[in-house]
Amino acid sequence: MASATAWSTRMLYRHRLRSRIIFSFLLLGTLLSALFAVSTLFLQQYLEDQLIGATLKQELDDYITQLRDDPSVIEPFYTRIQGYVTRPGDPNKRVLAQIRELTPGVHEVQTGEGLFKAAVRKEEDLWAFLIYDVTENQRLTRQLVWALVGVALIFSLLSLWIGIWSSQRVMRPVSDLARRLSSISEETPHPRLAQWFADDEVGQLAAALDSYAERLHHLVERDREFNADVSHELRTPLAVISGATELLLSQPDLPDKTRQRLLRIARAARQSIDITTALLHLVRADKGTDKDSQSHNVRDIAEALVELQEPLIENRPLQLRVEEGDRVSVIAPESVIAVTLGNLISNAIKYTPSGEVCIIIGNGSVRVEDTGPGIPEEELSHVFDRHYRGVGASGKGAGLGLAIVKRLCELYGWSINFRNREGGGLSAELKFFGG
Repeated sequence: MASATAWSTRMLYRHRLRSRIIFSFLLLGTLLSALFAVSTLFLQQYLEDQLIGATLKQELDDYITQLRDDPSVIEPFYTRIQGYVTRPGDPNKRVLAQIRELTPGVHEVQTGEGLFKAAVRKEEDLWAFLIYDVTENQRLTRQLVWALVGVALIFSLLSLWIGIWSSQRVMRPVSDLARRLSSISEETPHPRLAQWFADDEVGQLAAALDSYAERLHHLVERDREFNADVSHELRTPLAVISGATELLLSQPDLPDKTRQRLLRIARAARQSIDITTALLHLVRADKGTDKDSQSHNVRDIAEALVELQEPLIENRPLQLRVEEGDRVSVIAPESVIAVTLGNLISNAIKYTPSGEVCIIIGNGSVRVEDTGPGIPEEELSHVFDRHYRGVGASGKGAGLGLAIVKRLCELYGWSINFRNREGGGLSAELKFFGG
């Protein structure tokens, strides 16, 4: 489930990265197209105004010059250009009032008949007007605007297509690298990734991953071999201790005090053997249920653990008891069950100065409840951290017990949960089924 979640997260990130590439191309294409359209309209309008205004002014100046030389020259007349020469005040009212009242120069005038450019020149003895109908120009400008909008839209769509195509090309090696990485499992050796990619940034990333994977593989293998060797080598002296203890216990004339001490040695040796066996399963990531498929009664294991842990009570007013609601049997190595449950019981004893520690078995789980001070709520999330020890812990310890328990639970699919009891104390629940 965790690997599937991680893969879906990587897929989401990859799609987001590709979307950003596509969006960048679309935004760039749209902005450039819009900028081109606006620039074209601005230049068209500016050049048109300059050209028409300059032409009208030049035509009007030339006509006035000719009129001064030859008063018989008639007024110019074109289809879209009208020229008028009149006296100050325009007594004949031949020119519209909107145009007649304009100051000398070139103006744009909107009348009921349309849009006009008007060149005006006023002297002491005459007024001259040259009027150019730009209504058609305005219509053509509107057509140009729509054409540019269409061109901008086409260029935006083209940019979108280029973005999609480019993102596929850019992301293909990254996607291939992610796919090859996701196909690697812990059981298979790490394949060389760099050989499948060109000598570019992705190829460099693949080569870096190869180097990192190789270093990590050697480190893990060295650590695994060391742990396996240590666990295996410890079994031999522990077996010798157990055999010698059993041989001594078989003697009928042993004093009671000596017998009790030998029993404690035997139980401690048995506990150490269970721990080394459980660690071997962790190192090999092997559940061991094929070789040890026998169903073990959790109550029997709990009672044996209580007997083993009783010496830890010393002189404290603390009682250990086992309650069974219904039978719970688990198919797993007995050593693994003993190590997991034993850590919970020993922790409860360490944190409980007085009262009782109760092991409640039933409904596919076992609960270890104590009457100690409990754990502050802000520290509950740290109980499985390596080397973590609560403030109220008594005795010595490395803080590795619950970290090992967590790893064993993950290996066998069990679940474990800690919570503070309402009446005081802590409750640790280990679920073998339905966790």
